[in-house]
Amino acid sequence: MNSPNRVVSPLSRVLVILIASASVGACSLFRPPPAGGEGAAVAPAAPAPAPAPTLPTPVALDHFVLKGPSDDVVGYVQRTTIGPHDTLSDVARRFDVGYDEITLANPGVDPWLPGVGRVVVVPTQFVLPEAPHRGVVINLAAMRIFYFPPHRRGRPQIVYTHPIGIGRVAWKTPEGTTRIIGRQKNPVWIVPKSIRAEHAKEGDPLPAVVPAGDDNPLGKYLFQLGWPGYLIHGTDKPYGVGMRVSHGCMHLYPEDIKQFFHMIPIGTKVTVVNQPYVFGWHHGRLVMEAFRPLKGYRRLNWTAERRQMLQRALHTPAGRAAIRRGLRIDWGRVIAMVHSPRGLPVTIGQHTPGVDAVIAQAPLVADTVPKGSNWDGVVQLSISTQTYDELTGVGAPPKKAPPPAATPPSGH
Repeated sequence: MNSPNRVVSPLSRVLVILIASASVGACSLFRPPPAGGEGAAVAPAAPAPAPAPTLPTPVALDHFVLKGPSDDVVGYVQRTTIGPHDTLSDVARRFDVGYDEITLANPGVDPWLPGVGRVVVVPTQFVLPEAPHRGVVINLAAMRIFYFPPHRRGRPQIVYTHPIGIGRVAWKTPEGTTRIIGRQKNPVWIVPKSIRAEHAKEGDPLPAVVPAGDDNPLGKYLFQLGWPGYLIHGTDKPYGVGMRVSHGCMHLYPEDIKQFFHMIPIGTKVTVVNQPYVFGWHHGRLVMEAFRPLKGYRRLNWTAERRQMLQRALHTPAGRAAIRRGLRIDWGRVIAMVHSPRGLPVTIGQHTPGVDAVIAQAPLVADTVPKGSNWDGVVQLSISTQTYDELTGVGAPPKKAPPPAATPPSGH
């Protein structure tokens, strides 16, 4: 694995030239005073430029206390400014969101050259999947994992959430219910013959065994599932989180799997759903969050199934209360979200704020590691200089780019 390095982009070089030019120009301001002695006119001093406003430090939005059974939406949307050398993947890791989430929230923005100074949306608000709030719940369409620790009566329910990467179209991550049957630190990867054959065919041969260490695609921690050959694990390539790049396993950022490894006990139930459209209640308003439907899975018939999906949200105490208040669905907004999903929770009642209002009201925060984050921020880039150059076209790409994802253990 290449060691991540800071990338000096062409844009940075242009910036250095501009600064140098400005410095030369500024020298011309300091000329000798005009001749004439005491009576000479003195130009008034130019006012000092106003200092740039200090943006608030963001706060980690990866765990929440639920207020009640109808508390379906957690977190809040944020905005931040692209810094030098930043890609959208760097911003995503910093704020603990995945690649697909950050690109979906920022359509039209180049993920590898977003532009220094550009304000981007950080999608750190989530509608909980429609599933029992027990154990591990994974929404494949959202590429996000939720963990609901055992709930004690009389105490509030807590949920932890992180982004994940999932299986490619030809290696789908399964849906259904299973359990965690084991866990391992510093795992050794026994490469399945099917995966070795696939890589050999592509000119990228793999060894039969990959020892534990920084170059192990399983990362440093893993959970074994009741489904043979499927794992929840870390990765040696963090920029693959939020992508469909594995052979079916679900992988997390190294700092997130480390947290879960010490938190989730063996025997925990795991529920995997595929819900591209999720509905919930937030401050008494019906909210929808839309994602791109995943290829290779059953495609929803939106026209036939939309009312059924909404009915489940309406047949709740919050739904019945809203109906009594005269709730009317804005179907135009709903259809627009289906056709152009942004991965942002938006109210869908008539005469309620839309996605533009959600973004406009989102706080602008500093482009820095959030307070309370699992990540120490030591690695400034999620990819190496070589990979960055290959992705942006700065350097000559290799004949075969290495797959950016973790792969599963033997049996898969």
